[in-house]
Amino acid sequence: MAAATLLTVLAGCGSTADSATGSSTEEAASSESKTITIGSQSSDAQIWEFIADSEAAEKAGLTLEVKDIDGGPQLNTATVDEEVDVNAFQSWAYLQSFNEQTGAELTAFATTYLEPMGVYSDKYTALEEIPDGAIVAIADNPSNASRGLLLLQAAGLLTLTDDFDALGTTADIVENPKNLEFVEIDDTTGPRVLTDVDLALISNSVALEGGLNVLEDSLYYEEVSEDTKNNINILVTQKENAEDPNILKLAELYHSKEVQDYIAKEFGGTKVAVQKEISYLEE
Repeated sequence: MAAATLLTVLAGCGSTADSATGSSTEEAASSESKTITIGSQSSDAQIWEFIADSEAAEKAGLTLEVKDIDGGPQLNTATVDEEVDVNAFQSWAYLQSFNEQTGAELTAFATTYLEPMGVYSDKYTALEEIPDGAIVAIADNPSNASRGLLLLQAAGLLTLTDDFDALGTTADIVENPKNLEFVEIDDTTGPRVLTDVDLALISNSVALEGGLNVLEDSLYYEEVSEDTKNNINILVTQKENAEDPNILKLAELYHSKEVQDYIAKEFGGTKVAVQKEISYLEE
């Protein structure tokens, strides 16, 4: 687990003199603090650790505690249980799936980026080379599995039902001209299975950890569009905190120039910034 960096949010209030002590409510308020804890993992945790130490955070009057928690369900559960105030790791589709499956009411309050999923292969250099009966590694979790199938459809390798959604499965394939065969994998192992399959659908965070750049090493990858908005990453908090002014500051902080310059340099342009209202995802 990454070491936590403590962040304090100074509360600001109006000033009124205290006739007995000569102190002011402004001075009292300035001594109060609120800690905002961010739960994240892998490259996202790295970004938030940078943000916690950034000039942008200092100018915003924020100090963050970053908790590196391994695993999406664990991160969401930690948020439900209020062990963290905000989490930063998941796509809109992943959040919808988690809430639907658990009955939780976690709420997105800001968009951050699209991290393109890619179609990778150690055996072929172009989609046109993919043979009949090719074996495709697909994630064993619902949101990334459906995302991978939509990517294959966009690449022209199969056709899905018209009502295919974020919980769609291989049972929703209506045309499979190359007779692709699917094997489920733990999607954190994507790069390691490339030698055992013809194709692998790998999320960018996992690809980066395996030394792959989706813009350079994949046969095909997602781009920001109406068709990929379910895959946009978000900042998430408890429903009752979604309008908290201190929480909302995190969105502006993430999209500050200092932070965006760091992300572009550190991750080779593979975290494509998306700054839209949550209503865009809900449409």
